[in-house]
Amino acid sequence: MLAELRKLRQAIRIGRKQELDPAKLTFGQRVADRVAATMGSWTFIIVQSVILLAWVSLNVVGYVKAWDPYPFILLNLALSFQAAYAAPIIMMSQNRQQDIDRQAAENDYKVNIKAELEIELLHHKLDQLREQEVLYLTKAVRELTELLNRSGICAPPELAGEQADTSSETGGAQSEDWKSFRGSLWKPTRPAKRVFTA
Repeated sequence: MLAELRKLRQAIRIGRKQELDPAKLTFGQRVADRVAATMGSWTFIIVQSVILLAWVSLNVVGYVKAWDPYPFILLNLALSFQAAYAAPIIMMSQNRQQDIDRQAAENDYKVNIKAELEIELLHHKLDQLREQEVLYLTKAVRELTELLNRSGICAPPELAGEQADTSSETGGAQSEDWKSFRGSLWKPTRPAKRVFTA
């Protein structure tokens, strides 16, 4: 099972590398990513602002012949064309990024499932080791008990029961003698009455 999990993990890693490899992207995907990265930067905003300011200033001041007088219809047309082409290209890049994120989420889900399976497998192995250890300890205790019985240090349960029976028979008289002896030693005495004088 661990071998299968390792193979699946290696396949996921290879798939991620192929997804992030720029050589696997098509020409349209590379252009969309480049345009989205360029238009979503401060450099593009600053350059576009400088161009728009220069366009308006030159046409208002009339330093050169005004090619786009107020209300700047040509400028509005250029900006409309830019927005018309930029929006779909940026959407293409975002859609591709969403696909990458979705695939990454699926890979993370698979990795989590595999990690859960590995943890369950480790728990199973620990349970097996614990059971083997208990069996080994039980066997060791049994062998030690047999050795003690053979050596005579510890009597077997049958002999221990017989010894307990004999001790209970002889212990009845001893317990009665002990009670009588203890009663003779301890005799309660009444406390002396105290007389109080005014």
